[in-house]
Amino acid sequence: MWTFIVRRLLQSAIVIIGVTLITFTALQMSGDPTYLYVSERATEAEIQRTREALGFDKSLPEQYINFLGNLARGDFGNSLSYKRPAIEAVMEALPATLELTLFAMFLAIVVAIPLGVLASLNRGSAVDGSIMTMGMLGQSIPSFWLGIMMIMFFGLQLRILPISGHVPFIMPLIQGDFVRAFTNLPQTLYYLIMPGFAVAFYSISRNARLVRSSMLEVLGQDFVRTARSKGISERAVVIRHALRNAWLPVVTMIGLEFGFLIGGVVVVEMVFSWPGIGRLVFNAINQRDIPVVQAAVVTLALVFIALNLIVDLVYARIDPRVKL
Repeated sequence: MWTFIVRRLLQSAIVIIGVTLITFTALQMSGDPTYLYVSERATEAEIQRTREALGFDKSLPEQYINFLGNLARGDFGNSLSYKRPAIEAVMEALPATLELTLFAMFLAIVVAIPLGVLASLNRGSAVDGSIMTMGMLGQSIPSFWLGIMMIMFFGLQLRILPISGHVPFIMPLIQGDFVRAFTNLPQTLYYLIMPGFAVAFYSISRNARLVRSSMLEVLGQDFVRTARSKGISERAVVIRHALRNAWLPVVTMIGLEFGFLIGGVVVVEMVFSWPGIGRLVFNAINQRDIPVVQAAVVTLALVFIALNLIVDLVYARIDPRVKL
């Protein structure tokens, strides 16, 4: 077990180096970064002094090594827009993004599994056809378009759901204010419904199809027929025998789910004015606030790597055939 963890951590370090190299290269491709830190009226002497003070006069390998050293200390530089450390701005926006992503992942699991099981148990029926049609639609509709349609229908016409706004839940937990966090929870869920479903609809559709195909494969195997021949109830056969084995491909997909959902969150946050990292990065790109973009990319990469490590360990736990 520990050998596996160490090996995965080493692989994660390689991934982090790749991510940092890409973000560093993007900074260089945008032009001389010195001009981001000086006014338009700065003289050549002032520009040169700023370039030397920030280390932009050194060779690219030296600059990259310095960048890695600062990253190891959590120092991405000061935000050009917020006039404070870029990592602080990212850490303030991260809880809102995690709330939206985790809620979308929750929907992608608890909604997709019953739909996939129901479709597999009613193969070829109208129920199966309806669920599969929904699956095709869900994988065809862009999340931002679905978000806009939901705003127009549920927010503007029916007026039953808010079209924007956010009530924090994770941030009070981090601060140790548990009373405030759980007091906010109903309102947090209320504001999460539309953006969460817009982000999760693609994953719900894909996972439902995956569960259906896995269940159909498992239901046709000998051990399921043996369980039925022993007089075990159909519910026990489905839950204890079939679903337990069909669940393995879904667990693998959950490891990648976070990355897919983060991609959808970035767009949906702009549609619903959600104060998360996606909106922060979008504004930072428009303002050429490179330190914030770098801090956000590296932070999300670390979160994604950690989650995938956890999923690998869970997969090995639930499937004894997997040898770490």
